[in-house]
Amino acid sequence: MMKQERAVRTRQALLESAATVFGRRGYAEATLNMISVGAGVSPGALHFHFENKAAVAQAVEAAGARTLRAVTREVYERRTSALQCMADSSQALAGLLLSDVVARAAFQLNREPAYPSSFALPREWHDYVYRLLVEAAEEGALLPGLNHRNVATTVVAATLGFEALGRDDPQWLAPRTLSGFWRVVMPCLAAPAVLRELESAGRGS
Repeated sequence: MMKQERAVRTRQALLESAATVFGRRGYAEATLNMISVGAGVSPGALHFHFENKAAVAQAVEAAGARTLRAVTREVYERRTSALQCMADSSQALAGLLLSDVVARAAFQLNREPAYPSSFALPREWHDYVYRLLVEAAEEGALLPGLNHRNVATTVVAATLGFEALGRDDPQWLAPRTLSGFWRVVMPCLAAPAVLRELESAGRGS
């Protein structure tokens, strides 16, 4: 049992170190030696868990994807309305990217030209936002005539833009930044009565 617990801790340390190295150096320049040194383990210990750099990156992506899904699922399960859930989910995603180095690296790896990503986190986020827009339409919460896919594309492009900008300046992922975004966007989406409810609830806060 002690060996198993130590192995779990070592693997987590390697994932966090790899995420940090990928974030700072990019996949192409990252080395297994950088990752093992950052985790405070020997190269042999790293190879016990991961065959090569691609395997480490795949594990980082998988861990980031699990965390993203868990965070959005938690927000979705306690939703009061689809539009509020969309705003709350964007705040949860931003908070995750601020606080979780593995989640940040997972998104970055999706865009690395030198790495053949096995996940599609931006696509998952798009599908989630689109589903919420469909639910909002079913609730009668949207203004008439909106194209759900166009709206989903706009929301995803903006929120992932915040993610990219937030790598250099965390203020792009701050709660007030997302709240400001939704104050601009929500009046273009929500029916007047729904918008008043969202305003009274403090949308996106």
